[in-house]
Amino acid sequence: MSTTIASPRTHDRALPYTGRRVVAMLLLRTVLFALFQAIIAGALALGGADDPLAASAAWWPLAASAANLVNLGVLARLARLEGCALRSIYVPQRATWKRDALTALGAVVIAAPVSMAPNLGLATLLFGDPQVALDMFVQPLPLWAAIASVVLFPITIALTELPTYYWYVQPRLTALAGSAWVGVIAAAFFHAVQHAALPFILDPSFLLWRALMFLPFALLVALVIRWRPSVLPYLLVVHFAIDMPVALMVLSA
Repeated sequence: MSTTIASPRTHDRALPYTGRRVVAMLLLRTVLFALFQAIIAGALALGGADDPLAASAAWWPLAASAANLVNLGVLARLARLEGCALRSIYVPQRATWKRDALTALGAVVIAAPVSMAPNLGLATLLFGDPQVALDMFVQPLPLWAAIASVVLFPITIALTELPTYYWYVQPRLTALAGSAWVGVIAAAFFHAVQHAALPFILDPSFLLWRALMFLPFALLVALVIRWRPSVLPYLLVVHFAIDMPVALMVLSA
C-alpha cells in the first residue's frame, strides 16, 4: 500500500511512502533499544556476569545512544528516498520563528507539570516511594561509560526521538488512516511505551511505570506539533535540555 503526503516541513511537495514503512518506524526505536541492551547483556554474559540481563540495565544510556545513531541513519535514508533534506527537520523557519518560539515556550510551561506529575504519581502508586523506581532506573556505570553517556545520550536522543514520531510517523499515519486523531494517539502512545525498553527490566511495576510515565507529555507534544509542525526544531532543544540532567544523574551515580 502506498500513497503520498505533504512533508510537515515542505508542504508544497508530495512525498512518496509506504504504510509498511510507517509502521516499521513506529516500532523502530523500541526494537533498537531492546536489541542493543541484548547485545550488552551478551557481552556481560561472556564476561562472566551472574545475571547479564539485570546487569545490562545499568548500561541503558549507551544502548539508547547506539539505537539513536542507527535511528538517525534511518531518518537520513528515508529523507533521501522521499526527496527532502534531513537538515530541514532541525532548521527553524525564518518566516514563523517568533511564533514558533513562543509556542515552544508555552508548551514548556504546560509540559513541566504534565511530565512530572505522572512520573512521581505512578512511581508512588507502584512502588510506594519514587526513590525505589529511580534507583532501578539510574545505576552506577564505569566512569568512562558515564562520561560517554553525558556526551552522547542527550544529543542523539534530541536528534531522533521527536523527529521519528512526529516528523515522520504522525503526518503519514494521519494520511493513511484519514484521521488526525489516529496519527496523534498512535504516535504519542508508541513514543511513551518505547520507554519500557529503556532499560528493559523484568519487573511488572517498573515496566508499567516506564510505559505510562510519559504518556501525557507525549500527547501534549503530538498535539502541539500537529497544530504547528514548524515548532519542532525548538522542541528538540527543549528535549535536549530535559535529558541532559538525566545523563548527569548517571554520571553522579
